[in-house]
Amino acid sequence: MHGFVFAAVAAADDKTPAADATSGFVWQSAVPQDCPFERSPTLTGIYFTGRHAEYTEADTWYPSWGADDRLYSPFTDGTVNGVKARSSGGKAVVGHAIIEGSDPLNLKVIEPATIPADSAPYGGRYPCGSLHYRGVWYVGTYGLASAPYGLNWPIMGPCAGFHISTNNGKAWTLSPRSCAPGQALFPEPEKFKGPVKFGSPHFVDFGRNLEPSPDGKAYLVAHGSLEPDEHDRKANLSWITGDQIYLCRVTPSPETINDANQYEFFAGGNQWSRRLAEATPIAEWNNNMGCVTMTYNAPLKRYLVCVTDGGNTVGKYNTYILESARITGPWKLVAYLKDFGKEAYFVNVPSKFISANGRTLWLCYSANFAHQNKPEWIDPPGSRYAMCLQEIKLLGPSGSKPTANKELDATRSNTRLGPSERTNSLSLPLPPR
Repeated sequence: MHGFVFAAVAAADDKTPAADATSGFVWQSAVPQDCPFERSPTLTGIYFTGRHAEYTEADTWYPSWGADDRLYSPFTDGTVNGVKARSSGGKAVVGHAIIEGSDPLNLKVIEPATIPADSAPYGGRYPCGSLHYRGVWYVGTYGLASAPYGLNWPIMGPCAGFHISTNNGKAWTLSPRSCAPGQALFPEPEKFKGPVKFGSPHFVDFGRNLEPSPDGKAYLVAHGSLEPDEHDRKANLSWITGDQIYLCRVTPSPETINDANQYEFFAGGNQWSRRLAEATPIAEWNNNMGCVTMTYNAPLKRYLVCVTDGGNTVGKYNTYILESARITGPWKLVAYLKDFGKEAYFVNVPSKFISANGRTLWLCYSANFAHQNKPEWIDPPGSRYAMCLQEIKLLGPSGSKPTANKELDATRSNTRLGPSERTNSLSLPLPPR
């Protein structure tokens, strides 16, 4: 991912066998003392059932649920059914594919193809938000830059708008926007390689055709940062690190999606503004934020936010899940997953796989691009460089856990079980070396 050389680890349609009912565990991590989010009183943690599946040899999966019951997603930096995509360099390409099936353990990834994407003057142009709405597919891209101090794409660039397809990816109208100064979708950054608020926006996943959207609009969430940073760090605003979360909305159509004048930015309270400068964070945690996605859990009438803090961009990553009854917050903490993956990123919750009662979900993510083929980095089982799907259950207040077993009892301590300590887990195959 993101410019690293990687090896193929499985066939494009390979997936891991389902685990049995004894393989579950609760991920228990100490929450950092400076965490600004109160614990949720209603969603108190997540339980991993042990069921998981992995597809393809690529990352950057943001599936959007189409009216035809299929999922539509970009991908990049890898291979899907023999089609290669790589988003770094001047001749970057963005991949896209369709995902068929209703059982996360038995999906088919079909019709992969690529879209050309000029990254200049940045070094990479990567996919971000994906939306399939009323038969039109929108795929966004954004710029990334390297830096003399190394690390993995430590500088976030601007959003370069959205490619548009009216025939499910068979042909595309390329975005009229680019990463060049003054040509991005939004009027940012103020200077080349400067900070942005909406560099890598992702569509809020409401379900098919935005049905539960509060006003019929498409909403986009993004991580950003401001200058000066109170506690500066290298890669302060990268593809996987940041300080704030921002929200905007637009009535989606081929005519509006690449017109910045059609967007409204959340400006605090109940206010929305057409001016990017007035955009106000919906959440802040300095030096502890990064790539963000949001899904509406319709059965529970709650918004779920997945945030990944990528540290220095190439080590262990921390992911946490927030919840709120309102799309603008306030947000409360459901679970803090220290070292999830151990290097999981682009974490999202596909609305298609939310159960009827809203309690059973599937996390979609990729993992370990910088540490592939190292078994000690695979945590939980199934975390690899792929489209990973991991089944979880949302826990309620004490006493409403889905089952009682050794793992659940162990979570009463302050230490999360490591992979070797989960004695009730199946011995699942690791990716080949």
